Amino acid sequence: MKIGLLTVLFADKTLEETLTYAKSVGCDMVEIGAGNYPGTCHCPVDDLLASNAKVAEYKAKFADAGIEISALSCHGNPLHPDDAVATDHHSGWRKALRLAEKLGIPRVVNFSGCPGGPSGGKDPIWVTAPWPDDFAKTLAWQWEAKVVPYWTEEVKAAAKHGVTEIAFEMHPNFVVYNPETLLRLRAACGDAIGANFDPSHLFWQGIDPIAAVRALKGCIWHVHAKDTKICPYNTPVNGVLDTKNYTDEINRSWVFRTVGYGNGLEWWKAFVSNLRMVGYDLVLSIEHEDSLMSPREGFEKAVALLRQAVISESAGEAYWA
Repeated sequence: MKIGLLTVLFADKTLEETLTYAKSVGCDMVEIGAGNYPGTCHCPVDDLLASNAKVAEYKAKFADAGIEISALSCHGNPLHPDDAVATDHHSGWRKALRLAEKLGIPRVVNFSGCPGGPSGGKDPIWVTAPWPDDFAKTLAWQWEAKVVPYWTEEVKAAAKHGVTEIAFEMHPNFVVYNPETLLRLRAACGDAIGANFDPSHLFWQGIDPIAAVRALKGCIWHVHAKDTKICPYNTPVNGVLDTKNYTDEINRSWVFRTVGYGNGLEWWKAFVSNLRMVGYDLVLSIEHEDSLMSPREGFEKAVALLRQAVISESAGEAYWA
């Protein structure tokens, strides 16, 4: 297993600067933003799609730095009820598929999306409870009329470009937000559907990420290394649902933290070990969203801890067994 980086953290640096720095700190892979919410700061998607020569030059930058691309990231909401947003995010997704083919990358990270309701409107509706009954009806309509039809076709589109791993980040405010919803979509749309497993979004929902890893054996395509700290003072009063700004740290029920500042080394060792037991051995891609630390400090602290947690070599034969 390798340590990686979602490079949008260093949007103020050039790609070459980011790769050199990431390698010097201890990364061997990077996840590249290729549109939609992550942007394209290190990936001129349209230029690359228009020129095979530029693709060759782009790939050479990674080879020269001794770093591989783990995934293209184009988190978006192609099911958005505002047609302009949906069209834009769908286009970004389809471009990422085409670029993945040119770069020889079999996985693209995305969100599952969140539609609105059957009565129209331009705002997504994330349903969190089945009552009153109109919410249950909305949820059923979303899955039957929007979610399953869309992703059934997109699995086919991905296959045409050699993308065999559609890695959904399980994220609240989208229809896939936990293992159950991920597996539901996978069962409906095909085995290309899997997880971009980010434990930070599971912690605050009350999910044990290690139990979730075991439940998703065989369909974890990519992993984010990001932590969450549950506040022992605010959560007992207000619960985990929290709409306050992420930078209002002292009043929130939980905050995103860099690796090790929500859960310690022993937890991350167990996480890595369970990932190996279910057959995942690609990358831990650091996504820094710790509002209490600078990007540099948060990233370097994450790498330092993960270097103690990752298992890099094959176990070999269990001669004693």
